[in-house]
Order: sequence, then C-alpha cells, then structure tokens
Amino acid sequence: MLINENRTIAHLDLDTFFVSVERLMDDNLKGKPIIVGGTSGRGVVSACSYEARQFGVHSAMPMRTAMQLCKEAIIIRGDMETYSRYSRLVTEIIAESAPVFEKTSIDEHFLDITGMDRFFGSLKWMHELRQRIISESGLPISFGLSINKTVSKIATGEAKPNGELQIEHKNINPFLDPLSIRKIPMLGKVAFQRLRLLGVPNIGKLRKIPPEMMQKVLGTNGLEILRKANGIDSTPVKPYSERKSISTERTFEHDTIDLVNIRDILTNMSVQLAYKLRKEGKMCACVTIKIRYANYDTHTLQQQISYTSFDHIIEPLAQQLFKRVYQRRIRIRLIGLKLSNLVGGVQQLDLFDDFPEVSNLYQAMDDIRNRFGKNAIRRGC
Repeated sequence: MLINENRTIAHLDLDTFFVSVERLMDDNLKGKPIIVGGTSGRGVVSACSYEARQFGVHSAMPMRTAMQLCKEAIIIRGDMETYSRYSRLVTEIIAESAPVFEKTSIDEHFLDITGMDRFFGSLKWMHELRQRIISESGLPISFGLSINKTVSKIATGEAKPNGELQIEHKNINPFLDPLSIRKIPMLGKVAFQRLRLLGVPNIGKLRKIPPEMMQKVLGTNGLEILRKANGIDSTPVKPYSERKSISTERTFEHDTIDLVNIRDILTNMSVQLAYKLRKEGKMCACVTIKIRYANYDTHTLQQQISYTSFDHIIEPLAQQLFKRVYQRRIRIRLIGLKLSNLVGGVQQLDLFDDFPEVSNLYQAMDDIRNRFGKNAIRRGC
C-alpha cells in the first residue's frame, strides 16, 4: 500500500473544551473533577475533566452513573451559547492564518498547510498558531501534524493534554503499531469487539491481517480500517462553510401532556433562537417543529417563510406547527425547534405587517440582552 507523503495535514483539538471554558470563567474549578451535561435524571455527560476521567467517567455516560462513580464531582449544566462564542473565536484565529481549514466540530479543526515547509516550516508555523490560540482565547489546545487526517488526528490524541506532536512519513508505522486499535478514527464498538475476538489488540497486528480476511470480518468497511491502520487516508480537508441551521431541544424529565407548559417552552425557544440569529447577523427561511412521544415515535413538520429574524414572526408559526403535528394526544418526551436555510443579512421590515418601532424595540431588547445576558428580557406567556 502506497502512502501519499506530499500533503501536510494538521489536526487541532481544544482540550476538554467545555470544561476549559468553565474554568476560564471560574478559577476555583481548576484542578477539580468537573462534569458538564444534563442535570436531570435523564441527563448525560457532555464533557468531563481529566480529574473526573480517573474515576471512569466519560462522555455520553448517563449522569446518574457518572455521579455515582465520582461523588465529589462538580456538576455544571453548561451554556452552549458561551461555548459557541469561544469556538467561533478560535475558528476566526485559524481562518486568519490557515490557507485551507475544515471545522469538523465545535472544538476540532483540520488544516491543510501543504507547501508551508518551503516558506516557514510546518511544525514551527503550527506551534506559533497554537500559541496564538492559547494567548488570545485562554484555552488549552493540542495538535497533531502528519501527512493525512487519520495520522494527524491520532497524533493529537497522543499529544494531549495541551501538547503538540509531529509524525513524519518515515515514522508513521513505528508510531501507530504499538497503539490500541481503539485509536483508529471511526472504528465502531462492533468492529472493535470483532477484532479483539480475533486477537488483534494493537494497530501493528491489525496491519498484518490480509485484506481478504478484513473484508470477510468487517465487510467493505474493513478495507478502509486496514488502510487507516497502514497510515493511508486520502480524505481531503474540505473548506469550512457556515452552518445552515440552528436548533434547540428539550427532553422532559417526565413525559408530559401539559400543553400550557409546552407552549411556554416553545415561546422561549423561539425568542432565544431568534435573538441568536440577530446576534449573528443572520435570518432564517424555514421553521421546523419536532416532537417525540413517550413511545419514542418522532414527528416533524416544517414551513418555509420569508427571511426573518423576528421572534414575533417565528413564535406564532412554531405554535401553529406544533398544533398541527401534535395529533395523537399522548404524552410527549421531547420538543424541539429548528430554524434553517440561514443567510447573512439584516432584518428588513415587512411594510404590510410591521411598524418602524418594531425594529427599534428589538434593537433595544437585544442591547439589554447583550449587556445583561440572554435571559434579561423574556416574553410574557
């Protein structure tokens, strides 16, 4: 198998991102076991500190289990708006420097810096970018640098916490071979278990399995896993583009048919998402309602609208869609609202429905929210 050694790909990952942001806002949290996630009985762990991981806590774990494993942990519900703000800050720093970058999650980026060696030196360039991110955001971040996405991402994992690691082409196999097969990106639980049953604990042993056997055991996906074990990955870094939707969901601790409460929640969701649109200088052209019944049946309904970022337009439509989609009259487990088909732009008044005072009113309310927090003003229900 041939390896393309002509590319230079970096992977940047903010360390325990949600926890790091919380610690940035509260110094008293440093060095303590922190768990960020839902605080109800149905909550799950979104993120946890290294101190909490020592007790066996990990992301996606039920919060009740995590609290039993680490009784002294500090539980934080989290604030996605704050996390998104820091994520955008880091993305903006990267965008100012990187020729091509791809944002794969709120805390991860891939960079294609091929050719940088001729001018500056890839490792030095990445080191200075990392230091700038740390300096301007206050957040710890690690990076891996190699010839493709797979090796650079694995290298980042080995560089943590708050470190950097370059794996040159000649060192790829010696680097990968002793690592657990768990380190291979996108290796699922079923594939991991099957390989372990075959007596394959590390990547080095995996590399020696014939392609025919890998395909027999794991199907066509087995060949892709084998390529990654050999340090082969031709996946390009896709230029980052802005998201096309924003959404929010609420899972009830107890399934409910309290329609008054549900409608109040929908009102608040509409207000908060519309405020977020205006804050980011965007408008939406589609509103979608989602409900999940107690038996887990899920239904959605959407409607196209003229571009807007006004919650007095979005909120009544959300209520109408909910009334139309809620037909079974049984208990509801989850309610959600999504605004999509986003574009950048400033809200234009509908001359048939609105008065100029409406725009001034929104501006005044948003100024108060920007100064005192998003919940400083709430719509009466």
